[in-house]
Amino acid sequence: MLTEERHRRIMRRLQEAGTLKLQELCVMLEASESTVRRDLADLEEQGLLRRVHGGATLPMMPGGLEPGMAEKSAVHLPQKQQIAEVASGLVRSGEAIYLDAGTTTLAMIPYLRGKSITVVTNGLPQVEALLEADIPVYLLGGLGKKRTKALVGNLALEQLTHFRFDRCFLGANGVHPEAGYTTPDPEEAALKRRANEQSSLTYVLADSSKIGNVAFAKMFELERAALITEQVTEHWRKPISEMTNLIGG
Repeated sequence: MLTEERHRRIMRRLQEAGTLKLQELCVMLEASESTVRRDLADLEEQGLLRRVHGGATLPMMPGGLEPGMAEKSAVHLPQKQQIAEVASGLVRSGEAIYLDAGTTTLAMIPYLRGKSITVVTNGLPQVEALLEADIPVYLLGGLGKKRTKALVGNLALEQLTHFRFDRCFLGANGVHPEAGYTTPDPEEAALKRRANEQSSLTYVLADSSKIGNVAFAKMFELERAALITEQVTEHWRKPISEMTNLIGG
């Protein structure tokens, strides 16, 4: 088995289980301990996993906390504005779209003013901004998260099944060819997956600081959505563009 295929299988299984034992990986990959240890070392160097005694686990963000809206709003502002303008330019009058909670999707709303569209969102700041822009909006119900101002949980998931979208715009904390699109909170990841399933076209909005990162919870593989970003370094351009439609960058 080629190294790249072993890496893909390790990451796929790790996303499912969260933690893996070395012996389990040896059996799954039909490889020696020394080979698997090298694979784990390579993947840890890329930031995809964290080696622990006897195996590996998914990496955690410092302190295990997702940055809140205030922290997110204060960084990478020009990049987010550039991404938001490109993303909003894809929306056509008459469409129904989903806007994920997050600062980059929030930045889309001024550019959507005047378009005859309907929006569904799980973001509290998004609702206020959409109402101010005279854009019809449906807010999902659910458990409110103080840090991200998002509504999540089973109620939000169930309500999403009642909608179909022409386009879906999602945020992500990590974009990686092996780990896919990721976010720190499993409940938010589940909601993003469901929104993707309900949409004809899905776009992930992520500035260049997110590319190459891996957060705790997987949303879905890169090929499931187009990536809108402002820049991709040469190191990541080829592996990213091979797996998803790259818009901008």
